Amino acid sequence: MNVALWVIAGLLAAVYLTVGCVKLLRGKALEHRMPWVEQFPDVVVRFIGLCEIAGALGLVLPQATGHLVWLTPVAAAGLALLQLLAVVVHTRRGETQQLGVNVVLLVLALVVAVGRFAEWTTANATLPPTP
Repeated sequence: MNVALWVIAGLLAAVYLTVGCVKLLRGKALEHRMPWVEQFPDVVVRFIGLCEIAGALGLVLPQATGHLVWLTPVAAAGLALLQLLAVVVHTRRGETQQLGVNVVLLVLALVVAVGRFAEWTTANATLPPTP
């Protein structure tokens, strides 16, 4: 299970890091490629990109370093929430061609969130209490 979670988290991190950087750097200039951008101020588009970058780093870095590993399921849950909101925006705008990608990313983020949270709680449950 650990290997599968690493593979899924790595793929998600690559996707979110790439898309997040594009949104952060280009902002409203993405209107021709991402029509939903026209509904939001530039600062919101860039903030979404920043959130995606933070989520991508949160999927990998805590688990890789062994420090603050509880941040990994939190980051995955945050990215799942971001995708849920994206589904709402695309549905309201009638942009149904994107929904499949959003749903796949949502499910994969939930798999990582649940898998890493279960792993974290199991590891902490087996530790003896500290005096």
